[in-house]
Amino acid sequence: MSEKLYPQIESFVAYLRINRAASERTVEQYSFHLSELLKFLEPEIAEFEGVPTDFRTVFALKRKTTEKKGQKSRVRGFLLARSRSTIENLSMADLDAFRVFLVQKGLSIPTANAYMVSVRSFLKFLKKRGEPSLDPTMVELAKRRDRHVTFLESEEIERLFSACVWDDLRDLRDLAILECIYSTGLRVSELTTLDRSRINLERSEFAVRGKWGKVRVAYLTERAAKRISEYLSARNDPFEPLFIRHNFNPENLFSKGKNGESRPLSDDDVRLSRNFITTMVSRRAMSAGIVKDVSAHTLRHSFATTLLTNGADIRAIQELLGHSSITTTQVYTHVTNPRLKEIHEKFHQPRSSG
Repeated sequence: MSEKLYPQIESFVAYLRINRAASERTVEQYSFHLSELLKFLEPEIAEFEGVPTDFRTVFALKRKTTEKKGQKSRVRGFLLARSRSTIENLSMADLDAFRVFLVQKGLSIPTANAYMVSVRSFLKFLKKRGEPSLDPTMVELAKRRDRHVTFLESEEIERLFSACVWDDLRDLRDLAILECIYSTGLRVSELTTLDRSRINLERSEFAVRGKWGKVRVAYLTERAAKRISEYLSARNDPFEPLFIRHNFNPENLFSKGKNGESRPLSDDDVRLSRNFITTMVSRRAMSAGIVKDVSAHTLRHSFATTLLTNGADIRAIQELLGHSSITTTQVYTHVTNPRLKEIHEKFHQPRSSG
């Protein structure tokens, strides 16, 4: 008897969390993609009363309240009882139709490919467990145009930093964030998890846990370490996150709950979100008169291209960025193209005749 698809997806999610040490955001993305596949195969289950359209409530997100735990349990029970799809009956025709469905929804090629990467990873998991499923190598990704990387030139970087005024604590924080990303090449998700106790400002370095739990060392420039130190010195709060929001009274560290009860603010209450940092970087770039579409990831790109143009080895840049594959890092070699002719003329000297 063939195994049902839904319980295997549950097992895969648990495998990502426990065996692969995937971040909650990564788990959420894989879970969402696979739940969309399940709904595509069985559209009627999404119409059942009480089943949320977004199955991430079942597969991925941690639920703290009794109400949400109850909802998760009810939906899980429904899917275990009603879902009919099996891994043995999942065909390549199903996956091809799913890909067409995604494109018809208006998703871009990279986004549709991300769904198929999740499906392929799931099939690899099944193969490892000896389940009679599709060969994951059959799932190919659609070809896409060469990736275009937006980065800031050195003049734009200086203009961005110089445009940060020093009026209040928020300005100190924003400048410290900008310097930190440009100095280390951190992903936004990595930046938001940083705590004070993990940063060694004397050595200007710290360990960061990236994708799939991979740990690497990030290095701060002297200027970045100075900006972070200035920001922390100006703070007067007990919170552990390195970067926090400041729309609270430091003399009254309490918040009102949904029922009106007063409770102490926690680290999670004040920790900055990915969206906040992305919006802040964009706003600061606009204030600096930079016309490019700048995000926090633009600073990560700028970190890599700065290293490359100054002669850093591509393998070293791969380690500093936390890329698992050198292929991902090689997208930055575009910045060396203007130097190719110069290098050719310098090192390829014609042989003497005679």
